[in-house]
Amino acid sequence: MTQDVFFRIFNTDRKQMEQTVAAGMSGGGSWCDLYFEYTVYNDLMLRDGEVNSGGYHEDFGVGIRVLSGEKTGYAYSESTVPKDMLAAAEAAATIASSGMGARAGSVCASRPEGKIPGHAVGIPASGRNCTAVPGITGTARPEGGFAAMHTATPHPDLYPAAVTWDTARHERFLPFLKRLENSVRARDSRVEKVIARISDCQSHIMMFNSNGELVCDSRPMCSITVSAIFVMGDRRESKTASWSYRCGAEMIGDALAEQLAEETVSGIDARFEAKRPKGGEMPVVMGAGASGILLHEAMGHAFEADFNRKGQSAFSGKTGQKICSPDISIVDDGTIAGNRGACNYDDEGVPGQKTYMVKDGILTSYLHDRISASWYGVAPTGNGRRESFRFNPIPRMRATYMENGTAAPEDIIASVRHGIYVDEFSNGQVRIGEGDFTFYVRSGFLIEDGRLTAPVKDINVIGNGPEALARIEAVGNDLKIDNGTWTCGKEQSVPVSLGIPTVLISSLIVGGE
Repeated sequence: MTQDVFFRIFNTDRKQMEQTVAAGMSGGGSWCDLYFEYTVYNDLMLRDGEVNSGGYHEDFGVGIRVLSGEKTGYAYSESTVPKDMLAAAEAAATIASSGMGARAGSVCASRPEGKIPGHAVGIPASGRNCTAVPGITGTARPEGGFAAMHTATPHPDLYPAAVTWDTARHERFLPFLKRLENSVRARDSRVEKVIARISDCQSHIMMFNSNGELVCDSRPMCSITVSAIFVMGDRRESKTASWSYRCGAEMIGDALAEQLAEETVSGIDARFEAKRPKGGEMPVVMGAGASGILLHEAMGHAFEADFNRKGQSAFSGKTGQKICSPDISIVDDGTIAGNRGACNYDDEGVPGQKTYMVKDGILTSYLHDRISASWYGVAPTGNGRRESFRFNPIPRMRATYMENGTAAPEDIIASVRHGIYVDEFSNGQVRIGEGDFTFYVRSGFLIEDGRLTAPVKDINVIGNGPEALARIEAVGNDLKIDNGTWTCGKEQSVPVSLGIPTVLISSLIVGGE
């Protein structure tokens, strides 16, 4: 899709964007960027045997950021009419120059006649990046702005869609949801209730900054969740399966319904049998896939550069130091095609990339947005992300995982005389500064004499992120990326993904009987 199509969507042009940036810089700011967004959301839910609720929503606007030294001014407008954008830019400039705060919102006049500018413009199904400007020099401009991007090979599209969500006929998903329910019920007679939901969105994004860099991206997303309640005698158990990708509507079909149905009923027998075990300090084997939530929460956040720049992370000042076994490499990756955390460009216009936070046991890099990269004198890593145009970008994860080791999963389990195996976590709490964490385990097994025995439930796993990382004794060869509906909340909510191979942590506290 050419840049002219994005100009029509947002009812603007390069000259107007340059004028808006100039207004943002008028108070003496060193940097100004614009973030335009038009997103179409759809939602359908099946409950009590029928699709009985749905939703449709459009969001449209522009966020304007101005930097002046260490001060940030942020304002947004739900209109791209020139006078409204200029008013928002002037508001951001005033905030930055006065030091009123790190963020403020400025909602300008309503959209002309209540319509989305450019809404009638057809959106082609492919070729969505209007201008590619990959590659960052990685040094700060003397006046406090950021170095310009240099020209390189255009970034490949990580999420091509044959049928975009803003053009899809959503009534065709009604039979899909019904088939999903029927497939769950057909697999287990104990199913009492099924709730299934499909949510999707298509976001058209355009970014422009005071270096004159222009980047456009069109981002699809689909998320499906199915929950079932199982009844056996006087006992009830529940299980939820989810699936989320940056993909087109062509991906929704019978094969996906069968896959999700199988995941929903899988392991339910163990949940009915599970008991709370005796607690204590013991070895913990983390199963491949969803156990990556501990990696994300207890370790990944501590690698985000804003925490480290402010000295709030347990890993502050440790770049280049050995922090764990040389068998361990930890990655935050924005380049996995179709992945929920994938990004052609982050929300500052920096190309998506693969970043090693830990390589062979050495802390190699933090996760940087433009501000932290400038402060450290390094290149941005493509981790500047935001919830929407109403929010300022900050360092955030994308798809966070540990790379494969060499151990076979069965050999890792066989090496443990007495411990616990966990493969699905629920909610948890983490203290970024200290690194302390507590996670609730939804699914797991006792390990006795090297074998998985009794299923367990209602336990907590307690530890410290840096210590747990240092205590990893074995890394499996079975890396799995979990493609569920993971959403990270850090002042704002953004879609992420995570994964891990089977790993053995020599000692964690297990809260049980």
